[in-house]
Amino acid sequence: MVASNSGSIGSAAEEKKQEPPAMVVNQALEQEARLIVGQEGDGILSWFRWGQSSLVRLADAERRLLSRVRTHISTKSITVRLWNSSVHTLTIKPSSDHPQSPCPFVLLHGFAAGVGVWAASLDDLCRKRTVHAFDILGFGRSSRPQFSNDPTLAELEFVQSIEDWRSAMGIDQMIMVGHSFGGYLASSYALEHPSRVRHLVLVDPWGFPERPQIEQLHIPIWMRVFGRLLSLFNPLATLRAAGPFGARLVKKLRSDLGIRYAHQDPDAIYEYIYQCNAMEPTGEIAFGTMSKNFGWAKRPMINRFGGISPSVPVTFIWGGKSWMDPGPAYEIQDRRQEAYVDVQIVTRAGHHVYADAPADFCRLLAHVSDMVDGDSDLAGSAEMEEARDRMADTLPSMAPQKMAWLMQQSTTAAEAAKEEEEENEHVQMGGGTAN
Repeated sequence: MVASNSGSIGSAAEEKKQEPPAMVVNQALEQEARLIVGQEGDGILSWFRWGQSSLVRLADAERRLLSRVRTHISTKSITVRLWNSSVHTLTIKPSSDHPQSPCPFVLLHGFAAGVGVWAASLDDLCRKRTVHAFDILGFGRSSRPQFSNDPTLAELEFVQSIEDWRSAMGIDQMIMVGHSFGGYLASSYALEHPSRVRHLVLVDPWGFPERPQIEQLHIPIWMRVFGRLLSLFNPLATLRAAGPFGARLVKKLRSDLGIRYAHQDPDAIYEYIYQCNAMEPTGEIAFGTMSKNFGWAKRPMINRFGGISPSVPVTFIWGGKSWMDPGPAYEIQDRRQEAYVDVQIVTRAGHHVYADAPADFCRLLAHVSDMVDGDSDLAGSAEMEEARDRMADTLPSMAPQKMAWLMQQSTTAAEAAKEEEEENEHVQMGGGTAN
């Protein structure tokens, strides 16, 4: 399977795919908690190991994070074809008091995270429809397979694992919600399997813009070289090296997480993030393969989003205080005049919109849910015209940001090539090995 001229992965229809076996084991979280007792890592000898990674401890931290969710949660393990891997999945169904829509929410977390980060939103999201959340392969409690060292093939492996998961779960269409790196993968999945995505929701997605070369021209070469050398190491290697002090290090570096998850067990989030990233970092390595200096996608989605069928409605949700640039979303909205594209800014939220402002996040997804039920997000609907009107009203206030983003794209290919050549020369002189 080869990439198309537009940069998107070739259509899955081009090859006949064998359906993966559905290995599904249902467990309630309460039952799973009992399984933790007496398993690995509980004995006193475990404290003599420097590395404190443990699937048992990860499961316990996840359970603590989700313990405040009132709705019943079940867990499943789904087998996919990539190295016969297992995808850890949560399922939350609405109560029998509410009519259930056949089209579920499917949540894809971001880099270095897992299903537990959605804890604050699950009760509200499952009011009318089933919610599925899974750990992306290479992260959380899912398997840690070795991905290709080619960025296109690594991306394809992620996409294929998502499609295998969907098939095994028996889902026809879904409202796909992807945050950060999960938003990038959700977009890539929609390129490959548009008929399976009823509505695409991208929450502060990573990997959309081109690398802003114009900023680099004002940064001293020694700083750029240092950044290149640093990129040779896996970004979370320091966390793994911290061993038994890993959770404390997360708390020291990200004390804000305790505030975001204050309604859950505030210490559980630190142990959860540490355990998610203390094991074999195959997802992290694949992310590095697909990115440039870990900040920019080697295959920017802004150049490929036009390949997504106009039949797929899209909603962007950005944090007003996020470091991510919403410029590409407005560019996509401007280009896809024939399709539904809405851009929403949650002013009081940062990059983690679902945790910073869960009420606003759930309100926006409830609106998407209502549109899907009424087909009002499809071409020709009144809702689509209203989204265009909001775009017309919003663009004047966004003009400075959009102009800055467009200026970033204006650097010539010659300037970019010259800068790349200078950096490569200095990196070769400085040496360095990957972690």
